[in-house]
Amino acid sequence: MNTKAKDQTGKKEKNKVSKTTDTVLLQPRITNIIQVISSGMHEREEIMAVALLGAFSGQNTFLFGPPGTAKSLISRRLACAFKEPSYFECLMNRFTEPSEVVGPVSVKALKEDKYTRKTEGYLPTADFAFLDEIWKSSPAILNTLLTIINEHIYRNGDEITQVPLKALIAASNETPQENQGLEALYDRFIIRMFVPPIQLKQNFDDLLSAKPNASSVEISSDLLITQEEWMTWQKELHSVQLSKETMNIIHLIRNELSDKSGELKVYVSDRRWQRAAMLMKASAYFCDRTETNHSDAMLLKYCLWTTPDNREDITNIVKSAVTACGFDAPLNMAEIQKKKEKLEQEILKELYYQKDVYKMVKLEGNKKYFQVTEVFKHRHYNSYHYQQYNKKFTFYIPVSEYKSKDVTFPVDENGNSVKKLRISFDGQGSCFIKYDEYEYDTKVTFSPEVLFHKGDKKEQVNERLIKALSEEVKVMKSSLVNSQRSISQKSKNFLSRLNTPFVSEEDTKCAIKGFNDQRESLELKIKDCDRLESLCS
Repeated sequence: MNTKAKDQTGKKEKNKVSKTTDTVLLQPRITNIIQVISSGMHEREEIMAVALLGAFSGQNTFLFGPPGTAKSLISRRLACAFKEPSYFECLMNRFTEPSEVVGPVSVKALKEDKYTRKTEGYLPTADFAFLDEIWKSSPAILNTLLTIINEHIYRNGDEITQVPLKALIAASNETPQENQGLEALYDRFIIRMFVPPIQLKQNFDDLLSAKPNASSVEISSDLLITQEEWMTWQKELHSVQLSKETMNIIHLIRNELSDKSGELKVYVSDRRWQRAAMLMKASAYFCDRTETNHSDAMLLKYCLWTTPDNREDITNIVKSAVTACGFDAPLNMAEIQKKKEKLEQEILKELYYQKDVYKMVKLEGNKKYFQVTEVFKHRHYNSYHYQQYNKKFTFYIPVSEYKSKDVTFPVDENGNSVKKLRISFDGQGSCFIKYDEYEYDTKVTFSPEVLFHKGDKKEQVNERLIKALSEEVKVMKSSLVNSQRSISQKSKNFLSRLNTPFVSEEDTKCAIKGFNDQRESLELKIKDCDRLESLCS
């Protein structure tokens, strides 16, 4: 995780969010909170950070993984970041009674002919709740959960009470099965994270050597989040804007998901997209920015997967989209590339031969032919003294038959077929000529004479056209150079703000790679323009 906060003393960040609760930047404070609540939690720092971001923005989190991977501990530690939180926890199964979740029925109220529950200390009064093995719950409990999560209210008899729930953390070693009526509830868990066993040997050894982690940790009072702060954050989060780059990334992902919908079997509702956007805005807000960036967009990998089978595919799609999207350039790079390729084709077509040019003649009907003069030697009288027995022919082979494999006849200068000669091409540019007389050599080989080879430069060109094409190349190059300057100026301030406590360094590198690829692409296009200019000179 990127846990090193930069020293902000005496510095005012250009894009700092104006916060009514505090004039101090939030990112160093949030980073410190994450460090404290993650202490001793090997390989859980990023999970803690993202789940905490969810709690800050009022989003629910689903922790998927095998038993014994500290899922409940993650939930308890999150609550420690808040001042005097009300916390509820329950292990669910199909025999779990509603009274275990929302509270027992009030006997006193029953005597007054009222059916109400004593909710104090249960889910309806909790700031944070952890429900383990949530999908094993009974339908009655699941319906109650849906109302609490969706509307943040609980109907207790005739009364409707507001639920103070900031975040519900659910856990299971499975995802909901299809056609069980759980899709609506599952969709409310915007953040979905896989919690595997510890992977690195050193971390595993440290786990064995250390005493069990405490469920709670002491956090200094200046770091604790108050109710007033949390309420203010919920309002101010909406002041953050989704950047053009973030929108481009979202559309790239949507298009990819649409193309692979049958393969991945992923459906992302409009509600989930909207809540995912809020999560990205929250990431930017708590990093003291007024606009989202590529690092915030990496959080989408936690929001879009639905099953263990498509989780890694979704992660790869998000990473690829972030990498593919550099800065929102002032130019349409796809259009520029098409225009450059078209210009190059026109320049090369005007300056160079695009195919071999053969020596040909035109006969009747303005048709093109190869002129061939061949001598067929007599088999018995082929010495110098008997040359008069050899047969010399001048005939013409249709260019249209060149490189075909059909047997055809040549023609004489009047366009009449010469039936005694048969021509068969080998499909490679040469042909065999057969003379139908037994006393003579039956075959000779002919290859057309090449006047200009493909790629040879033309001696005569349209100078006016070349000059016009050269001017177009110069204009394109100027646009690319201006775009390069614009992007370079952006990168000076932008790259330094990619670091966030909610995204790993490895994921941040995807964004950096995207910028580098974009810069390299621009440099290559500018060099291409230089090359085309030199061709025109």
